[in-house]
Amino acid sequence: MHPTSSDPAPCIVVLGSLNMDLLLRVPHAPAAGETLHGHSIDHLPGGKGGNQAVGCARQGARVRMLGCVGDDAHGRALRDALAQDGIDTAGVQTDAQAPTGVALVMVDDSAQNRIVVIPGANAGVQVEDAALAQQLHGAAFLLVQFETPLAQVARALEVAARVGCRVLLNPSPVAAMPAAFWSQVDTLVVNEVEAQALGGLPVHGPAEAAVAARALGARGPERVVVTLGAQGAVAVDGQGCRHHPAPGVEAVDTTAAGDTFLGAFAVALARGTPFEAAVQLGIRAAALCVARPGAQPSIPRRAEVLRSPLPPDWISL
Repeated sequence: MHPTSSDPAPCIVVLGSLNMDLLLRVPHAPAAGETLHGHSIDHLPGGKGGNQAVGCARQGARVRMLGCVGDDAHGRALRDALAQDGIDTAGVQTDAQAPTGVALVMVDDSAQNRIVVIPGANAGVQVEDAALAQQLHGAAFLLVQFETPLAQVARALEVAARVGCRVLLNPSPVAAMPAAFWSQVDTLVVNEVEAQALGGLPVHGPAEAAVAARALGARGPERVVVTLGAQGAVAVDGQGCRHHPAPGVEAVDTTAAGDTFLGAFAVALARGTPFEAAVQLGIRAAALCVARPGAQPSIPRRAEVLRSPLPPDWISL
């Protein structure tokens, strides 16, 4: 079931959200009651599920997408965008009663983003056990997030456990984790906010991230990664705890940086890349992403990542 490094194109199944992003570029976030002139507005494919699927596909994986869109122009555009990256959309459902999900993404001149998501059809995705089991056949990972209903995520994790497929979970937006999830997750990837919410410990840098990562790993996952933005990431597995610094980069837009990390990291693991090197590849991909505007348009391809500068050496914690 688990591919080796000799597999040139591992398969990854992604269950997650599909949104049309309305990207607004603004000088600064408006205060209460303030009206300001923005720089531009664009409609771009997004959603954490879609972004992570694209991230995996652009790193050379064969990707099967499971999600739900509305029977509308946004839904058709999202399907087309996934297909352009070679992603199998046979598992993308259509909800005739709900509009396609939309995310309002506001990016200011300092590259910080503020996002409001209207789930729409994402809330109606249905996991069908037999169909998912077939999709998972031969897959290296089931990759899931929390922008789809937790009940459907739970069903997917149960199916993955039954067929022996490893699960990579990105619990974002953060929510209380059902107890059963901890033992069903092979690899957990969280940012500082998510690590703090799930672990109940403050996380403001590598040292605190290491404490949180160890605590989360003790609950069941074999590997835990806490991403720290410009400070890189902290990674914990059975071999220890390491801080992986990020290369210096001038950020333009941080949207999809975490999803880009996930894609490159997941595909590297699926290829049999050692854990530390997989984390570094994720960091390199994210560094390229933040230097470009938009979500999916900013996600780099494998060749670009491999040409990018190596980050500083990791540090044991």
